[in-house]
Amino acid sequence: MQLDEGKRGFSFKRSGPLDMRMDPSSPISAEDVVNDFPEKDLGEMFKNFGEERMWRRGAKAICRAREKMRITTTKELADIISRAFAGKGERKAHRATKIFQAIRIYVNDEMKTLESSIKTAIERLAPEGRCAVLSYHSLEDRIVKNVFRAASQPLQNVHGMTVNPPVLKMLKKKIIVPKFGESRRNRRSRSAKMRAVVKL
Repeated sequence: MQLDEGKRGFSFKRSGPLDMRMDPSSPISAEDVVNDFPEKDLGEMFKNFGEERMWRRGAKAICRAREKMRITTTKELADIISRAFAGKGERKAHRATKIFQAIRIYVNDEMKTLESSIKTAIERLAPEGRCAVLSYHSLEDRIVKNVFRAASQPLQNVHGMTVNPPVLKMLKKKIIVPKFGESRRNRRSRSAKMRAVVKL
């Protein structure tokens, strides 16, 4: 729900302070990242966490803009990216989508949090208990897939002997995605992928 609150600074659709912290008491905000991080670090962030193919251009545009004035709102950042990417091919989503995604992931350390949360959930499941995880982009889905796959296979030692049996079983081999009707009713579901397991 915080994504819809302009004052939380997650959305480029609503002007608000450049924050993006899930936990408002966290020490680093999106404003700190955008204004204080070196261009190289911003570019790596956009490439790794946003999978933005024009990551260099985005990082350079931000660094040029902040030389003139500090970037403090989501609208300012979105406008900078939109201008930098203008005329560089058609996009289905807003041009700033992947840049905002990358900054949000970094600020909240989302990848590590996701992985540790899934492992904790697996540990706490009772036998025959089920765990289902929804992911909304490829980085998240890759973590879910890898954690579930590792727990669904026997652990073997260097000699090929099984040390620990698998603790999970995949409920479906393929990921579950929304049907066309659901995507039309709920646009946010269009990129959702679900994987589910059962505890052995």
